[in-house]
Amino acid sequence: MFSVTQPKGSVKETLDEALDQLAALLSGESDAVANLSNTSALIKAYLDRVNWAGFYLYDGKELVLGPFQGLPACIRIPLGRGVCGTAAERGETVVVENVALFPGHIPCDAASQSEIVVPLLRGDGSLFGVLDVDSPEIGRFGPVERDFLERAAAILMAALG
Repeated sequence: MFSVTQPKGSVKETLDEALDQLAALLSGESDAVANLSNTSALIKAYLDRVNWAGFYLYDGKELVLGPFQGLPACIRIPLGRGVCGTAAERGETVVVENVALFPGHIPCDAASQSEIVVPLLRGDGSLFGVLDVDSPEIGRFGPVERDFLERAAAILMAALG
C-alpha cells in the first residue's frame, strides 16, 4: 500500500524516501502505462509547489503526451521545440528558471512559471521519452529536485527494462 509520509527531515531526506517508495512501487511491474502513471502520481505527491508532472513519449518522430498529473496538456511536441523537445533532442536535463524567458517555450498551462525536463533514455541510449515537471513558481527547481527527478527517471527506466 502506498502512502505519502510527512517529512521527518530535510527535503533531500524526504525525496530519498520517495525514491525508495518508487523503487518498491515499480518492483516486479514492467507495464509502461502502469509505471508511468504511478511515477507521475508519486512525483506530484512528493514535490510541493508543482502543478504538472508527467511524461511525453517518443514515437519515432515526435513526443506524444503520456500519463500525467495536472491539467490537460499539449498532445504533440516536435523534437527541438520547447523545453521538452529541447531536452529530448539534447539527451540531457533542462532546467528553466523562468519559462517566459525560454525561446520557443510551449505554454500548456498558463500558471506554469518554471520547468524541469529529464530525458528518458533506454540502456542503448535511444530516446524513450521525457519526464516533465512544471511549477507555478519562478525558480522552483534546484539541484535537490534535479537529482531527485534524474534518479526517479533512472528507477523508472530500470523497471521498464
